[in-house]
Amino acid sequence: MTATEPRDARAAGDAAEVSGRPRRDPTPSVLDPAIAAGHRRDGWRMMRSSLRPSTRWIVYGVAGSISWAVGKIGLGLLAGTAVDSAVEPYDGPELVLWGIAIVVTGIFVALMTGLRRYAAFAISLRSEADLRRRMYAHLQLLHFAYHDRAQTGELMSRGSVDLKQVQTLLVFIPVTGANVLMVAMTTSVLFYINAELALWSLTPLPFLAIGSAVFSQKLHPIATAVQEEMADVASVSEESIAGIRVVKGSGAEPMQRERMTAATSRLYEESMNMARLRALFVPLLELLPTLGLVAVLYVGGRQIVEGDLTLGEFISFNVFIIYLIFPLRLLGLVIAQASRGAASAARVAEILATDPEILDRPGATPLPEGPGEIRFEGVTFRYGTNEPVLRDLDLHIRGGEAVALVGSTGSGKSTVARLVPRFYDIEAGSVRIDGADVADASLADVRKAVGTVFEDTFLFSDTIRANIAFAVPDASAEAIERAARLAGAHDFITEFPEGYDTPLGESGFSLSGGQRQRLALARTILTDPRVLILDDATSSVDPTKEHEIRAALRTVMEGRTTLIIAHRRATIALADRVLLLDHGRIVASGTHDHLLATSVSYREVLAEAEDDQTVDDGGGTP
Repeated sequence: MTATEPRDARAAGDAAEVSGRPRRDPTPSVLDPAIAAGHRRDGWRMMRSSLRPSTRWIVYGVAGSISWAVGKIGLGLLAGTAVDSAVEPYDGPELVLWGIAIVVTGIFVALMTGLRRYAAFAISLRSEADLRRRMYAHLQLLHFAYHDRAQTGELMSRGSVDLKQVQTLLVFIPVTGANVLMVAMTTSVLFYINAELALWSLTPLPFLAIGSAVFSQKLHPIATAVQEEMADVASVSEESIAGIRVVKGSGAEPMQRERMTAATSRLYEESMNMARLRALFVPLLELLPTLGLVAVLYVGGRQIVEGDLTLGEFISFNVFIIYLIFPLRLLGLVIAQASRGAASAARVAEILATDPEILDRPGATPLPEGPGEIRFEGVTFRYGTNEPVLRDLDLHIRGGEAVALVGSTGSGKSTVARLVPRFYDIEAGSVRIDGADVADASLADVRKAVGTVFEDTFLFSDTIRANIAFAVPDASAEAIERAARLAGAHDFITEFPEGYDTPLGESGFSLSGGQRQRLALARTILTDPRVLILDDATSSVDPTKEHEIRAALRTVMEGRTTLIIAHRRATIALADRVLLLDHGRIVASGTHDHLLATSVSYREVLAEAEDDQTVDDGGGTP
């Protein structure tokens, strides 16, 4: 099962989504040529838009490229003229002057080389940083349902490997522009010097153009496949590292090694396909200019003998032919990088083109002040195309009331908790806080009004203080300590040598499950929400320590609307009222004692939960 999919959705039973290895959504560009072309266009548009903030450096780069090309052409002409004017008749003083001119021009070319390369990196690195900011900002906007399906490793690959490929392509754009200009100017000069010789020397170019077109067409799907397989390797790596405790606890190291071996083998095969294609094309880049050089030597030598070409012109001509060799050799690298960069840009553009489903609606209004009253009116909700998890649900929680939702797995408890802060939009009905439909209210107001402590706690690799103050970074030390005391975390925090400044490791795994949950609770308390949702928030707390948190929770819950998703009797007892949920409907309501006495279903659900807890605690008598 996927770890990120809501439990109620998993219980709904979509086998394609929730069984076996997490499924990676196929990339549409691989499946449909029309969609592939659309994504490539989106990728190029995205890169163009990322270049706009770098207009100044683009101007510098263009100026540097033109100056560099003019300087290189000047060097070739100076060399030929120096031979005819000072070397062949041997005029020492004049030769010194020509030498100085060549050196000065060479220095100018070197400076322009530095300028265009610096401009190229300034443009590409700024664009990469801009795209990374846009991508991660967009990922923050995307709805829960998107992240339920997406794999962390896949997204990380797009945000690192793919963006680096885009950056490398953008580096080539100014450099390639300079080389294209160089080829155009060099070709013009070759025809100016000697049209017949130019025709002979440039005869291989049409064949090179045809080969380049075929190479580019065949390379793009392979480059796309390489990027996909790199993302797959990243996903397996992320899962293996993030789930290392599960892997080791299950003795599944051999299986994970096999998964990584399979993923890296697929990446190797696709990379070798790319290497074979390049190995066929690059020799063509080496051979064709060489044939042109041979033609220059043969035809040019004959023209010198016949007096139709001077030695200086012949030398200049050969210099210009050499000028053509490097840009033509670079062509293969540029085409390969363009294919990889375009494939990567399409994958990044695919994310940026995903519309967030949960946004402020036009005319969204502030959430009115109130005690935190919650109403579900005829709410129907389903995950994707699954069967409805909630069916025409009506629910009323008074402001300041504590209500426990109890039910078997898949009954819809966690779904109710996720709909209050509008993590998902409903299919029918309305969810209201203090009379306002959450769909019509400001999303920022709704999220500020509702604080959720999830069963699966997440802590950042930062200090304890920073984790508690995550949503309120300017909170005072007194406010942070008060939140920690209310969550029952202060005592164990002060036992660390560095106290609140103790750094936590990855996801806070250096702490016990109960300690992590208490820090998560303190983090939510600090935001002072009017509605508090505890989604199995005490499930990882040692039962022998649970009384400490219960006492703290009573203080936190006082005067605050609280929705408790719980299985333990002691946690359920914190609620003023208990609702029994079954297949998305409320089938019983009352106090804990009343339901124990009157509802067989309620007793069965508690018995099932206690059996599960006994297994989690290592067996023994309930």
